[in-house]
Amino acid sequence: MKSPFLNDLTEFMIVRHYAKTTIHTYCYWIVQFIRFNNNQHPNQLGREEVEAFLTNLVVKLQVSVATQSLALNALVFLYRDFLSKPLDLDMRFQKSSKNKKLPVVLTAKEVVQVFKLIPVQSRLPFQLMYGSGLRLMETVRLRVKDIDFDYGAVRIHNSKGGKSRVVTLAEELHTPLYNQIAKVRLIHQQDLSTPEYSGTTIPYRLAEKYPYAPKSLEWQFLFPSLHLSQFGTDTGWYRHHLHENSLQKIIRKASTNMDTHKNITCHTFRHSFATHLLESGSDIRTVQEQLGHSDVKTTQIYTHVINRGASGVKSPLSNLGI
Repeated sequence: MKSPFLNDLTEFMIVRHYAKTTIHTYCYWIVQFIRFNNNQHPNQLGREEVEAFLTNLVVKLQVSVATQSLALNALVFLYRDFLSKPLDLDMRFQKSSKNKKLPVVLTAKEVVQVFKLIPVQSRLPFQLMYGSGLRLMETVRLRVKDIDFDYGAVRIHNSKGGKSRVVTLAEELHTPLYNQIAKVRLIHQQDLSTPEYSGTTIPYRLAEKYPYAPKSLEWQFLFPSLHLSQFGTDTGWYRHHLHENSLQKIIRKASTNMDTHKNITCHTFRHSFATHLLESGSDIRTVQEQLGHSDVKTTQIYTHVINRGASGVKSPLSNLGI
């Protein structure tokens, strides 16, 4: 059972429509920070304790840059937004120097193979991840209105960092998407006949601005959950999106039957999308826009994958005629 402090913190984030994964991650690191300081209340702690905690993560636990950044973001949120005691921006702690791992990328042949191992009825989300370079959460949060068949595009709203973007939509997915929307329409019609149905969940107070939206077809999730559920403090019953864990389980099962030792996850499809675009001659700035990266340096990691492999430097062994 959570402490009153953590219950209040969780409720604070739910009311502000933070993603479930963000709530879980922030709570985890805040709990670790409290335990590191002998269970003292964060109100009694401050800059020095935060610096010591972040340094300990690197020195003792040897975490990566990304992990340390997550912990820092959680504590910045805690003090700035929840406790209204912003931390000093000039904090001094030992930063992680652990190198980022190169992304796991599938060959085109491997992509075909893994698709064949995924059940047909579950294949579309993964095809969107690879075909449009979507993150897992971007995929499950897609709504009917986000698919633009006329322009062959997918519209991503309020993604990582609160950014939105428009990405390409493979023409081959038009028919499967039409069929999926037909399924959503059928589920939606059944929901509307249920007295306790309150609609779908709408972010950022949009339900107040557009009161029709929760029960309109265009706002329904493209990949809806199987059952109605309650959301946050609301008393109604809602049709949320498919849980991301269900897709992760599918790809784990498929990867065990692959003829490769690569660690395949949902994010592997996004890595493969970017790498294959660059291999086919797409400009790195175009790939950056498709992925939604703020800095092109983040996108350049995929050029390293290409340049370090068979498409880059030729091995001297190849000149020996062995």
